[in-house]
Amino acid sequence: MLSIRKLSNQITASSSVVYLLLVVSSSNVTQAFRCRPQARWCCSLVRHFGIPYLTRVDMQTVVLGLQSKFSHQPKSFTMTAGTILVQARDPAKLSMEIQNAINEGRFSDTWKLYEQHMQMAGFPRKSVVHRLITSFAESLDVQWLEKAYGLVEQAFEECKQTLFEKEPLIYLSFCLAKSGLPVPASTILRKLVELEEYPPVTAWSAILAYMSQTAPGAYLATELILEIGYLFQDDRVDPRKKSNAPLISMKPTTTAVNIALAGCLLFGTTRKAEQLLDMIPRVGVKADANLLITMAHIYERNGRREELKRLQRYIDEAHNLSDIQFRQFYNCLLSCHLKFGDLDSASSMILEMLRKAKEARNSLAVATLVYDAAASGKKSPPSLASGPSLSQKQFEILGNNKLFQYEEFSKDRHFLKLEAEAKQVLGALLAKLRMQVELITTEHGILQPTEIIYVKLVKAFLEVGKTKELAEFLIKTEKEDSPVSNDNSVLAHVINSCISLGWLDQAHDLLDEMRLAGVRTGSSVYSSLLKAYCKVNRAGEVASLLRDARKAGIQLDSSCYEALMQSRVLQKDTQGALHLFKEMKEAKIPRASHQGFEMLFKGCEEGGEAGLMAKLLQEIKEGQKIDSGVHDWNNVIHFFCKKRLMQDAEKALNKMRSLGHAPNAQTFHSMVTGYAAVGGKYVEVTELWGEMKSLASSTSMKFDQELLDSVLYTFVRGGFFFRANEVVEMMEKGNMFVDKYKYRTLFLKYHKTLYKGKTPKVQTEAQFKKREAGLAFKKWVGLC
Repeated sequence: MLSIRKLSNQITASSSVVYLLLVVSSSNVTQAFRCRPQARWCCSLVRHFGIPYLTRVDMQTVVLGLQSKFSHQPKSFTMTAGTILVQARDPAKLSMEIQNAINEGRFSDTWKLYEQHMQMAGFPRKSVVHRLITSFAESLDVQWLEKAYGLVEQAFEECKQTLFEKEPLIYLSFCLAKSGLPVPASTILRKLVELEEYPPVTAWSAILAYMSQTAPGAYLATELILEIGYLFQDDRVDPRKKSNAPLISMKPTTTAVNIALAGCLLFGTTRKAEQLLDMIPRVGVKADANLLITMAHIYERNGRREELKRLQRYIDEAHNLSDIQFRQFYNCLLSCHLKFGDLDSASSMILEMLRKAKEARNSLAVATLVYDAAASGKKSPPSLASGPSLSQKQFEILGNNKLFQYEEFSKDRHFLKLEAEAKQVLGALLAKLRMQVELITTEHGILQPTEIIYVKLVKAFLEVGKTKELAEFLIKTEKEDSPVSNDNSVLAHVINSCISLGWLDQAHDLLDEMRLAGVRTGSSVYSSLLKAYCKVNRAGEVASLLRDARKAGIQLDSSCYEALMQSRVLQKDTQGALHLFKEMKEAKIPRASHQGFEMLFKGCEEGGEAGLMAKLLQEIKEGQKIDSGVHDWNNVIHFFCKKRLMQDAEKALNKMRSLGHAPNAQTFHSMVTGYAAVGGKYVEVTELWGEMKSLASSTSMKFDQELLDSVLYTFVRGGFFFRANEVVEMMEKGNMFVDKYKYRTLFLKYHKTLYKGKTPKVQTEAQFKKREAGLAFKKWVGLC
């Protein structure tokens, strides 16, 4: 039984708080309060008391405060009084409180009030939502940026896109990218494109610039340009129509493409960058000097030597390239020659540089320039071209976290400030690429080879056993380069390095080539080689080398004689040892008079000055041997796949295997993308996937993000979800970024109605596994 105390008649319909005192006199009512229908009961109670205001408010927003106490005594019931607080708030008043909290910077209170509004009446009005997300974005605080993005995401899920204008979403995306959150930043841009609220390229290029500073962001930036560029391929959009003006404003520019390519180069996703290069002519993006150099870097990384040679004509004819840009291009070309094992082309390039540098040094104008620089004490470093201070300023831009307010942002109708900021960040990214040039330097605008290219070239010559060609090359460099002492020449350093590595035959061959060419060598080289021969007891080579040294008029030092005498004693040739001792006495050679090589080698071992010999030793010991045949076959396979001649590509792959060249990630990437372009070749990709897994387990081949992403795309497109889940698991295990948004879109495009109905009562085991795999992938992309 329920009894209710009378309420005061002073309660009016406009009151925001109603107090109801309920007296519970039966345990049955206690049961009722514990049940679900209690909210419905309270609503009917409110209507009974005739409060029309509360009947118009959504009853889910009414706040009930119930305090009740029940005490049980044997054979009796006690009367317990409880108080219910029913509180209803005006949504308009709550919106005002949200705006006041935003103005005062109380973001925690703002978010609590927003959540109350969502429970009461759903989303606030458009102006409040705009003020909320822009204020959170201005803070550049990750916590509030994620809250703002969550609000936008929820609105899109509930089909409330009309709540947003284009400019606040662009501003939020820019702030997300600047704060190191590239995934939500890219998602907002994609949503804008889907809604046909096209962001101008001046705005989204700045977003891409900050996205490209992280590996996932750089990958997403390339994906975004590919998606946007697809809309403009092959003149699909007519620029003469006024209705296409917003879409035309989104067309990728040279700056946007350069940003994406620079990000790919910095984080190693160069095959994705090459896909972007293939799109450029179809979209109509004009190439500038920076784009030409960026293309050269990509071609060098991917081993596209023929493309580099074709690009060389444009580089030589370009009139606006700086010294650093010339150095970057020829560094790429020289590195590509080494990849392909073309030592003749590489050595010819170096000799040509030395010849031109010698001619320039002999000219009067350059001699005057060098004299003035030396006299003023302002000799420029080899790597100086546009000044290190500029690069330092550019690097400071990347770390600058200042942001103009939304009010200032909204006044810039053409997003000119964002465009300027994108160009500044692009300059910093390109400055990082310049720092990776190590084979060529410039001095007073003249290209010159560095010690590193000598090291790599010498190693390549020695690996293929071309000792004679190496000697000829080094002798020519000695003639073209400035003269140095016999013991400090490049050839002497190479011979000493071979001796240190135990390559005594190669060292002896180089020494013979020098002698036959009439190049005089210092005594330290002969001494070092003699002592090395003595240490391994090679008496025949010792006698031959000693004879050559005497013919050349080389005077050996005391340490060399001691090694020779010790070797004779070990061979029980005491007469020969005494003869050497008398020879040393007659020549009046002081003990320990020549320790040049020992001191040099010791300095190298102790990590002293990193000279040419130390670098050569490190490169040979730590560097990996390059299989130039793999690059050749990869280019052949890539050509066939690009032309969609997959049968020829398969024949080339089989020939590559038969010649003993192991396919690598680049080989498989070309094949998979070729099959995907042809379409319907899912069984072939599955066979390749099995071969890849087998090679990865038995060899040193490693999967990379680009290869696995291309395989995953093909499997999802064809509905092979069991294999797709394998790829996803491998990528997540390797901490690789996966673009879930792309695969969610791909699934909805080709498999939207798949596995939506009830589970069939009768199905085979294969059908069951296929369904489970599909549902697992669907869950992974967030569709169930």
